[in-house]
Amino acid sequence: MSLTLEAPQTEKQAGTRKAGPRKRFGFHGGMMTPGLLLLAVLSFVPLFTIIAMSFSRVHLLGGVVFENVGFTYWARLFSDIDVWAQWLRTIVYFVLTVGLELVLGVLLALCLWKVVRARNLVLTLLLLPMFVAPVIVGLLGRFLTDSTFGLYSWVLGLFGYHGDILGGSTSAFLAVAAMDIWEWTPLITLIVLAGLTSVPQSVREAASLDGANGWQSLRHVLLPSISGVLLVALLIRSMDAIRYFDIISVTTNGGPADATKTVPIRLYETAFRFFDFGYAAVIGLVMLVVTIVIARVFVRVLDKKGLTR
Repeated sequence: MSLTLEAPQTEKQAGTRKAGPRKRFGFHGGMMTPGLLLLAVLSFVPLFTIIAMSFSRVHLLGGVVFENVGFTYWARLFSDIDVWAQWLRTIVYFVLTVGLELVLGVLLALCLWKVVRARNLVLTLLLLPMFVAPVIVGLLGRFLTDSTFGLYSWVLGLFGYHGDILGGSTSAFLAVAAMDIWEWTPLITLIVLAGLTSVPQSVREAASLDGANGWQSLRHVLLPSISGVLLVALLIRSMDAIRYFDIISVTTNGGPADATKTVPIRLYETAFRFFDFGYAAVIGLVMLVVTIVIARVFVRVLDKKGLTR
């Protein structure tokens, strides 16, 4: 019986072997490099331009000229009461739309999950609002809420409401929120339905054998099983709802009396109505930071659940 002893590897040789795969770029990396470089240019050049604009007064006559004004626009932001009121209105709009979309989406997904026959037909009809352009949704909503010939105005008139829906502060805010909910609830429904269909049959049968009724099975089995799916749905809608613009712009354009003027509407007015590009850049950068913070919160929650690995 013979024993063969191998010489121990030196630290230099071990380090060389470990570092080898890291240095290898590979064919896939080479193919992705042009696209990544183009994406970096298209992303970072506008970002750095907007950052420069936030410290400058932009002149358009005779060519684009940046005049450095320091932190003037940033100081203006913190003293602008209207912007903070619009942020509060945006947060209320965000919570109202995303919250109701999640609740209604889960309920519709549960109903569709129980449907055996004609599920695809019902799902197709339910998803139709999602494929309509937001501008068309706004035009349709403005037509249906018109005080003279709108269908919704006529229905509300049967219950004693004869005012202009888009002419009142509260009613206009609720109307644009309802249009957003009508359009994007099917997206939540689709995502949640996909999560429900992935729940193993054995888990549901075990809960039934343990004596769990419908509510207990939903609360302790189904919802925990699709919690990651719900977080992904919330992340997708949150990223869009915080900067939503189309429906409000087409229907009320921020009125009446700024009742529906959210931060995206204020950003548009500041940049393209008053041509105050420096201050608009500051508002846009704050919106970007808020969006990143919201995304990071959801990603961290998903990471704790082990769903991002």
